[in-house]
Amino acid sequence: MKRFSLPEYWSALLSGDETAIASFFLPDARIFWHNTNECFTVAEFIRVNKEYPDIWKADIQYELSIGEFSDELLVCAVRVYSEETGASFHCCSALRLREGLISSIDEYWGEDGRPPEWRLAMGIGRPIV
Repeated sequence: MKRFSLPEYWSALLSGDETAIASFFLPDARIFWHNTNECFTVAEFIRVNKEYPDIWKADIQYELSIGEFSDELLVCAVRVYSEETGASFHCCSALRLREGLISSIDEYWGEDGRPPEWRLAMGIGRPIV
């Protein structure tokens, strides 16, 4: 069995190729978007990503694998952005893998932006990049 590839997964996800996306999941997998309190089946997850407005790109910024092939946890941080609209988000995901396929994903999304004015007024901190 082939090892799970995070770059291949994100490429399939962003391409909207339903067959390719589904090939990364166990049939009974569940995907949790905690920020919006939603739980998706694989079919629902594919649909919501396929129908999401705009064309999106992704840069994997961090990846950590814990465990063994038969029971693995993959944690990653990914910047997801649209060159068309300028929208930019960071997604932190915990993917539970069983035999190289996703059994569940816990995702946390945050919109990129400036710090709030009250924090800027404190005069502390600096840009990361």
